Amino acid sequence: MNFIISGKNLTVTDGLRTAVEDKLGKLERYFTPDTEIIVTLSVEKSRQKIEVTIPVKGNIIRSEQVSNDMYVSIDLVEEVIERQLRKYKTKIVDKEKAGDHFQKAFIEKEYEEEDEVKIQRTKKFDIKPMYPEDACVQMELLGHNFFVFCNAETDQVNVVYKRKGNTYGLIEPEY
Repeated sequence: MNFIISGKNLTVTDGLRTAVEDKLGKLERYFTPDTEIIVTLSVEKSRQKIEVTIPVKGNIIRSEQVSNDMYVSIDLVEEVIERQLRKYKTKIVDKEKAGDHFQKAFIEKEYEEEDEVKIQRTKKFDIKPMYPEDACVQMELLGHNFFVFCNAETDQVNVVYKRKGNTYGLIEPEY
């Protein structure tokens, strides 16, 4: 596996690099040797955060973990990714789509379906053209964490969402 390790507000020491490669190296049994694992380590106040992204054809496997100790965060992120892989194996390993990124043993091994993804409710609503700022106000009025709307400026479907620290984000499609 190819590790791309970077740091934000922190220098990636040899010790951290070794810890990441050793811990995430355990995922080797799932992926082929040429799989890229993108790791970003960051520090904000006392929060030690690790973000791991593994792009596989048609999907992205991602986890982000925060703790008071970077080594604890590294341990946590490996456990979460491994659990995600086992849980969603049948969904992420479409033999024609992404099978070339995974070890043959992982593809062939049967895992229990934990908490299969089931859509519990379907909601239909009219999408009205509005500006992103108006969509944020509407989202707040509804008490939701996100809101889907037609952007009056671009005439495309967009999503606004609530971020930490009472800020907002906008998702726009890229064609």
